[in-house]
Amino acid sequence: MSVSEIFEIPKYYYFESGNDFSGSKGDFSYKIVNGEKLKCMTWHGRLCSMKAEIEHEEEFDNTQEGFDAMIKWLEEKYKAQ
Repeated sequence: MSVSEIFEIPKYYYFESGNDFSGSKGDFSYKIVNGEKLKCMTWHGRLCSMKAEIEHEEEFDNTQEGFDAMIKWLEEKYKAQ
């Protein structure tokens, strides 16, 4: 079961293990980069994050609470498009 009502994102355990994750829904693309903080980037189009023009970028604490806040932020960006 995904943690998001909109996106197929794995549970926080996946990120605790040091993994990054990217995905899309329609033309809306996103990437979550794992580090000291969780960094989430969004853009439109099918280009990879390194070639795309990043429209929004935010960092969150690398905790379950920060992860939950990131999912909420990502869903809000998607709904606002």
